[in-house]
Amino acid sequence: MSNETMKAVRIHAFGGPEVLQYEDAPKPDLQPGEVLVRVHAIGINPPDWYLRDGYRALPPEWRPQVDFPLILGTDISGVVEAVAEDVQDFSVGDEVYSMVRFFSVGESKAYAEYVSVPASELARKPAGIDHIHAAAAPMSLLTAWQFMVELGHSEPNPLQPLLHQPVPLEGKTVLVNGAAGGVGHFAVQVAKLKGARVIAVASGKHEATLRDLGTDEFIDHTKTPPEDVACDLDLVVDAVGGPTTGRFLQTLKPGGALFPVYPLGFSDAGEAEKRGITVSTTQVRSSGAQLTELARLLDDGTIRAVIDSIYPLAEARQAHERAARGHIQGKIVLTVGL
Repeated sequence: MSNETMKAVRIHAFGGPEVLQYEDAPKPDLQPGEVLVRVHAIGINPPDWYLRDGYRALPPEWRPQVDFPLILGTDISGVVEAVAEDVQDFSVGDEVYSMVRFFSVGESKAYAEYVSVPASELARKPAGIDHIHAAAAPMSLLTAWQFMVELGHSEPNPLQPLLHQPVPLEGKTVLVNGAAGGVGHFAVQVAKLKGARVIAVASGKHEATLRDLGTDEFIDHTKTPPEDVACDLDLVVDAVGGPTTGRFLQTLKPGGALFPVYPLGFSDAGEAEKRGITVSTTQVRSSGAQLTELARLLDDGTIRAVIDSIYPLAEARQAHERAARGHIQGKIVLTVGL
């Protein structure tokens, strides 16, 4: 580790938002194949708080082993500070964004002034948007894209025996549950981009934003259970997922598909098979190539990142408290020196 220090947010034990400490930490050393990025903005994602509280929702044997102190976070936007000698594609001063080293638990280290990033996971920041909006995109947008358009990797899937396969969306009817959140609001836009008719499920206060993003039909789940009114669907992307995801099986036509983003607790495999419905999930993986492709769509406004709230890095605890209150519209972002 270098002798130089930087400011970072670290945890020294698992727990609630109160364990997040804004403090000095060693500045990362540059390894071969890496780029050092001076961070301007950091997107917050559910894996940040799952890791912060020690992945309590997982069975003990699945919980990753980590060394403290630990820097959370995966999504960054910033400026290249230095490049390793073997890196050809980036230069000092380039504006870049990335989802760093995911899925390598505890290795991403994004809540910091500087982050080292494998060059293969880095892409040029979309020029048409600022660092805040660029940092909001990587994990959530890559999740929507890898679920719905192109997996983009062949990593074994720990959640099911087969690799996940997206389904064609042109002319299809797609319901997105949890449509106002990070993955959900991008899933709505990706489905529209690929020619689907989109039904968004969220609470009523999000309707205007979701219609603005291209939603064709809106269901306020606080007034109507979506499974009572939606029918003949081709695909349900359940960005909430978990044990209740099986309720959407009855909304799908035979041959349809249910993609729970968070699959733990799903227990209706037999029912799905009986109805001829494919249930499939995957785990998002870093990809500079896909972020390069997606940068074009973010750059010209074809896909937009919605910002829920912005906090300076020193207030990461307050940002996590905001996340814990739920009903997030889009993304929560931390800023560094902006």
